[in-house]
Amino acid sequence: MTAIHGSSVDVQTPDGVADAYVVYPDDGAAHPGVLVIQDGFGLRPSLRALADRIAAHGYTVLLPNAYYRHGRAPVIELPEFIDPAQRPEIFQQLFPMIREITPELLRSDVGAYLDWLGASPQVAAGKVGLTGYCMGARLAVLAAAMFPDRVGAVAGFHGGPLVTDTPDSPHLTVGNITAELYFAHAGSDHERAPEHTAQFDKALEAAGVRHRTEVYEGSQHGYTQADTSAYDAEAAERHYRELLALFDRNLRG
Repeated sequence: MTAIHGSSVDVQTPDGVADAYVVYPDDGAAHPGVLVIQDGFGLRPSLRALADRIAAHGYTVLLPNAYYRHGRAPVIELPEFIDPAQRPEIFQQLFPMIREITPELLRSDVGAYLDWLGASPQVAAGKVGLTGYCMGARLAVLAAAMFPDRVGAVAGFHGGPLVTDTPDSPHLTVGNITAELYFAHAGSDHERAPEHTAQFDKALEAAGVRHRTEVYEGSQHGYTQADTSAYDAEAAERHYRELLALFDRNLRG
């Protein structure tokens, strides 16, 4: 396993300072940049471990706190292990912050994160990769459409709604995307309507976006998240294999 170095950093945005975690191989070299977009629960030890795993494969990974406008992570108190019985109370606190992330705020924040990566001596020149989880998968699609000249690969796992009836629905933005996309849906997922999955794929095909969509049968929404009851070790390992292969294809010169 490659030795890595991780630390907390502050990223200046137009709205303030976003606390974040950055991690990269401890070899003194510059590596392709990756932006991890959090799930609803936010920046916490399990997501830092996920970022570590990506970095150990040869990437410089930035994991920001998407809720920084409400304070530094952890913005709300989370149990070490999140089970369904606890989720209603947790999401009652999280939903207002999730809904607050409008396309305008997302553009502002992601622009700042990409600028930070671009200025880092640990990041090699070239396009960056995005990977998003739950709500982060939806945000990753929107971000890739906003910054097509800076994003080379996008992955989404057990993603939130990719097709909605609002003007900012991700499926309506994909015509701007130049990156390759990989999406892996959970087999059992209350956040995913099968007809919407097909509609999203059709939008990608119509736009000529390189993409692949899979369903990890037997997995639940949140299967990559090791601190939740939805965690599925086999599906999580499959996610790492596909994610790293996607990044290797598109981010390495």
